Amino acid sequence: MKGASEQILQASEITAACERLVAEGARLQMAYAWFPEAGGPAEVVYLADQGRHKPFPLLRCRLPENAPSLPSLATKIPLLSWYEREMTDLCGLTFSGHPDPHPLVLHEGAHPSMPPLDPRYPKDEPMPYSEQPWDLPPIEGSDVQVLPFGPVRADVLESAQIVFYYVGEAILHCHPRLFFKHRGMEKRFEGLDPAFGVLIAERISGVDSVAHSLAFCQAVEIASQCEVPERALHLRTVLAELERLYNHLHYLGYLCHTTTLKVGEAEGRLLEERCKKLNGIFTGSRFLRGLLKPGGLRRDLDLHDLPHELRMLEPEIAGYIEKLEKTNSHLDRLITTGHLPENVAFDQGATGPIKRASGIERDLRRDHPYAAYDRFEMAIPMRTEGDAHARAQVRMEEIRNSITLILKALARMPQGPVATPIEYPGGGEGLGWCEGSRGSIYYAVHFDKDGRLGRVKVKSASFSNWRVFPYTVHDTNMMDYAINEASFGLTMAGCDR
Repeated sequence: MKGASEQILQASEITAACERLVAEGARLQMAYAWFPEAGGPAEVVYLADQGRHKPFPLLRCRLPENAPSLPSLATKIPLLSWYEREMTDLCGLTFSGHPDPHPLVLHEGAHPSMPPLDPRYPKDEPMPYSEQPWDLPPIEGSDVQVLPFGPVRADVLESAQIVFYYVGEAILHCHPRLFFKHRGMEKRFEGLDPAFGVLIAERISGVDSVAHSLAFCQAVEIASQCEVPERALHLRTVLAELERLYNHLHYLGYLCHTTTLKVGEAEGRLLEERCKKLNGIFTGSRFLRGLLKPGGLRRDLDLHDLPHELRMLEPEIAGYIEKLEKTNSHLDRLITTGHLPENVAFDQGATGPIKRASGIERDLRRDHPYAAYDRFEMAIPMRTEGDAHARAQVRMEEIRNSITLILKALARMPQGPVATPIEYPGGGEGLGWCEGSRGSIYYAVHFDKDGRLGRVKVKSASFSNWRVFPYTVHDTNMMDYAINEASFGLTMAGCDR
């Protein structure tokens, strides 16, 4: 696959190869399966990141048609656990020795006639479903109480159910269940022209529309060996940072909501709104949609007055952050809340500000530059405390860095076209990536023989961080739960893709 360094292995060689990558310091990023031919055997793909400026290792293994099974790696490389369960649900594969072999995406009671991601499975056919109870862990002890929370929750939170096991205020265990509104969007990509596929990609998650569409476009462009014009690369950098800016301000406002700091919540929401207004004025879309396409941008943008507007906004944002960092009642609820140790963050697959707040210094913008990020010096905010305050501080510094990056990119904005013609390669493949506001996003794109989309695999940041989150909840108290969840900045849409 273009964009990665690949090895083709037998099923019996996968375990040793993945363990060797981890021993050499690489980190697995995602695993997925697809069917190169309708009715044929599945191929399983493992993607890793071995560090700054090194190619992404990619392992692929074609399974025998009569034995769609692999040994599970979940006990040795825990972050692969959800990927293996997802492949079981959507591609019909089995992973022997999996420690938690329960449905993940398809809840108990779903009965697809064949694996949903098999190309023969019809896109628009409702999946048969009969209600079955959720297989929850057994509990012992007369003092242990059980609280099912959700899937309909207060405010406008997306659908998820969290089952708490607790004694008094102390949480013994929490068991999250997501995927209530899975939209089958990876299936939706099948057979589409890539120019239409980008519209699907930017609707995977409302908070990271640019990041998703950028990763998708890069995968298509890498597969097509298309060279994007310099002006389009700079504009993509500006758009990605504008997206990061309003998302981080939304995050700070919502975190204040959970600590009942009402003025801080109102100020954060106001600053977020002003950023979205700037997006609307300068691009025509508050969520920065409808701008990217494979080969560049759909149209040129006049951002001549944007630096003035940002310089007007910058001191207000700095003052807001300074006041948050001096508000003891707010800080008291954040410091030590939801501690995530570095080793757990690494093993379980934390990404973005979450991992950087736990001491893992990785950022795709610097380590594997895309758009025009390699033209600028970048500081990567880091903390080692791993608590809710550290996660907020990382985002505060990223806000400052985003404004600096936008102003630099605008000052050096080259003239010229913003798009180049592109031809989609029949049977081609490409890998794209992007550091969204929530963390790393990957797209693996496989074309069919006619140059249309055959399989698109989406790895979103929240899919990783939702898996990590329960490790910060155990042995905490109920009063801190909402603060802890808000400090992760989780979205359900990124999982329910």
